[in-house]
Amino acid sequence: MSKIPRSTALAVVILALVVLAGCGYEPRTVGDSNPARVEEMKQTLRDLWVGHIFWVRHAVSNIATNDPEERDTAKKEVEANTKQIANTITPFYGEVAAEKLYRLLDGNIGAVEEYSEATVAGNKRQQDAALAHLASNADEIAYFLSQLNPYLKKDIVRSLIATHGAHHVLQINQYKIKDYAPLGATWPMMRQHVYVIADTLTTALVKQFPDKFS
Repeated sequence: MSKIPRSTALAVVILALVVLAGCGYEPRTVGDSNPARVEEMKQTLRDLWVGHIFWVRHAVSNIATNDPEERDTAKKEVEANTKQIANTITPFYGEVAAEKLYRLLDGNIGAVEEYSEATVAGNKRQQDAALAHLASNADEIAYFLSQLNPYLKKDIVRSLIATHGAHHVLQINQYKIKDYAPLGATWPMMRQHVYVIADTLTTALVKQFPDKFS
């Protein structure tokens, strides 16, 4: 049986810590808002974030298979999806902020791809560098969003994004060692977590801009 790399263990430890830290921030319904408009925003963000994990998974898995055509298709879908996610904040904060969010999310995806490439190559030093990139990117996203919206606390956002990155790392490691059985549980875990991200963003937007959801 294949030995699980240290990077897998690290990802699991990080994941456990951030999930425990995040247990207290379940989004709540905001009063005096139109439930239909809130639900529409929440569902839009949920769909986009599920699309994100779907296409990023395909992009990084194609690094291992080295299929240029499939990899190019996945990259185009990832880019389009990332722009869609970023553009959801345009009506609230403008195009400059949306472009900044796009660059930050693109950096997050880039770090995941770096980790995947390093894992395929068996390069521990590059794996560690990619993990450091993921951590610094989570800090940057947390700072940016907390500056935009007072209801998005920096530590909470950092935990959400760090967990998200740890999920990608765990999935990559499972593919690497052909640990396919746990992969069936990893996907719903990733999906449920991006729902939390989407719902947290929705709740913060409704609190900051109640008139837009009335």
